[in-house]
Amino acid sequence: MSGSTLGTLFRVTTFGESHGPAIGCVVDGCPPGMALAEADIQPELDRRRPGTSRHVTQRKEDDKVEIVSGVFEGVTTGTPIALLIRNTDQRSKDYANLLNTFRPGHADYAYHHKYGLRDPRGGGRASARLTAPAVGAAAIARKWLREHCGTTFAGHMTQIGTIAIPFEGFEHVPNNPFFAANASDIARLEAYMDQLRKDGDSCGARVDVVARNVPIGLGEPLYDKLDADIAHAMMGINAVKGVEIGAGFAAVEQRGTTHGDELTPQGFASNNAGGVLGGISTGQDITVSLAIKPTSSIRSPRRSIDLEGKATIVETLGRHDPCVGIRAVPIAEAMLALVLMDHVLRHRAQCGDVRLAVRPIPARAP
Repeated sequence: MSGSTLGTLFRVTTFGESHGPAIGCVVDGCPPGMALAEADIQPELDRRRPGTSRHVTQRKEDDKVEIVSGVFEGVTTGTPIALLIRNTDQRSKDYANLLNTFRPGHADYAYHHKYGLRDPRGGGRASARLTAPAVGAAAIARKWLREHCGTTFAGHMTQIGTIAIPFEGFEHVPNNPFFAANASDIARLEAYMDQLRKDGDSCGARVDVVARNVPIGLGEPLYDKLDADIAHAMMGINAVKGVEIGAGFAAVEQRGTTHGDELTPQGFASNNAGGVLGGISTGQDITVSLAIKPTSSIRSPRRSIDLEGKATIVETLGRHDPCVGIRAVPIAEAMLALVLMDHVLRHRAQCGDVRLAVRPIPARAP
């Protein structure tokens, strides 16, 4: 299957299926000489793994990562790094009723017509389970970027279904099951999710992610723009149906006097561009927002067809997230890290010798 690799110099290829014996990835292009162990990767996988609260799928996977190549005596060698995550809690029998039919809103119908067959167990390659290897690979990128560029990443859920979540501070994100930068609205969110599960239904979400201390000059004009590659990677996340950079669709109603980020000796006056101008990073924060659709696998009966095109009713059993957006925050952070890591290496390869007499202005005005 093509389409399993992301990146040019920092290349990540994932493998596996939701209910296969294991999932994983091969990371090619990581610079040599960086200290790396499973302990550097596991915390990010723990943030994403299932079964962490009653509001997500109750599939119990430890997601313990194994580094099986590319590291010698605790240091990256510059050769491909293979990460392996074993599946331990598959319940394939839950999908027996889907062998001859298609779940509305899921990839079943499209996969069947493209490949002539499909793996219905948990969605196979279409499962959000395949985001785990990408999160593992991004932990490597995040460590390198932090050590060499000072770049850091943060994300939070800003809306779940019809409920907008007011921002109160990133310090709250690790302290609730929704990755919300909020402490006062958690009870309301929990009640909303409990009712959704009782209804056998699902909802969408909005997730915002930011990268700080991003080097200036990442990205190339036209078809390799940094924001284009970010959007490409984000749309590769399961269930993402929309991506905004900076002001995004709000730019439609803005005037040029508002949208254009003024430059002062003290820094940029605003960041409607989301840290990217002409496809190249400005040194400002990279800001990205994702629109995530409702989970397609739900208990409520839905109309569909079988393999012969006859009408049928589908009820999806198994264990599913009523809102896949809940666990999307670490995934969105990961995809942004993978893109920035690739572009940092690409920029270093072509423009590493560029020196300017004029110092760049600060990312933001005080």
